[in-house]
Amino acid sequence: MPKISLCMIVKNEEKHIARCLDSVAELVEEIVIVDTGSTDRTVEIVSNYTSKVYSYPWKDDFSDARNYSFSKASMDYCMWMDADDVLEEAEKDKFLQLKQSLSQDIDIVMMQYHTSFDEAGKPCFSYFRERWIRNCDKYRWIGAVHEVIPPNGKVIYSDIAICHKKIGTGDPDRNLKIYRKMITDGKLLEPRQQYYYGRELYYHKQYQEAVSVLEQFLDSEEGWIENKIEACSICAKCYYQMGQEQSALTTLLRSMSFDMPRAEVCCEIGKHFLEHGNYHNAIYWYETATNTPKNGCNGGFLQPDCYDYVPFLQLCVCYDRLGEQQKAKEYNEKAGACKPYSQAYLYNKQYFDSL
Repeated sequence: MPKISLCMIVKNEEKHIARCLDSVAELVEEIVIVDTGSTDRTVEIVSNYTSKVYSYPWKDDFSDARNYSFSKASMDYCMWMDADDVLEEAEKDKFLQLKQSLSQDIDIVMMQYHTSFDEAGKPCFSYFRERWIRNCDKYRWIGAVHEVIPPNGKVIYSDIAICHKKIGTGDPDRNLKIYRKMITDGKLLEPRQQYYYGRELYYHKQYQEAVSVLEQFLDSEEGWIENKIEACSICAKCYYQMGQEQSALTTLLRSMSFDMPRAEVCCEIGKHFLEHGNYHNAIYWYETATNTPKNGCNGGFLQPDCYDYVPFLQLCVCYDRLGEQQKAKEYNEKAGACKPYSQAYLYNKQYFDSL
């Protein structure tokens, strides 16, 4: 059975760190903590879990710090978590079973990463991340921000999930500052960094600059397909904010030049037509979303609700506005089957019951 080193980089995480370590400490053979300058009780707390606590200067480079943490690991695999991550109780048996059954030739284990949740705590935004990585020089992090280990060797996908559950807010400007500094220092952003830089600009409502960066990324022959598709979606959001609705729609449709339609994009196109009163076109795109296969293993961001709940709810709206109440009611029931606790579903149900 392989042994695992949990490798973490932390700074001022006294609110989160014990919860994280309590969730996983008994499942790993070693815990490595790299502190990048805490001024709270973080170091004191983690010292109760491990003696392998190291101080390392922060250099505005997440890969640099993570690689340092990996360099201190001594077990077969390195596993990373952020301080505000949790391995839920329901996942622990699967975690142990995977350790017991893991083939010796596996280099990387991908696990689900749930980062957003609905009112019932059900994941509504997920994607796969490299989580167990063979401990050798072949596997190292790259990227100052949104760091990644390029997939190589034998990779498997597990249904084990890590949940990202932040308490409070961090520094919303941190990532943008790092990108700005890289550019000021004359560093050329590679395609993946261009995508994430454009995304940060969108988050900061700098829509025109975000469009410029994202369009440059989209026009490049380089770049990962999933980033290209997501870039179309973000770019469209910028165009909507700037009042350029036709450009937004064109950009959403452009995403299909990179690969098969994604349900997430289909729902955005459906929303465009719904808001313009073109219900038949909206129905087409929402129905397309419900017939789109869900492929979490492609590595892209996955919004599960876009494959059933959201399009069902919007189809209910479309058919109601077309005067087809029975069909509208049927789609609302389909939405309710996905989320019986949904306030939108319950409101619609009350509406249909009153007719």
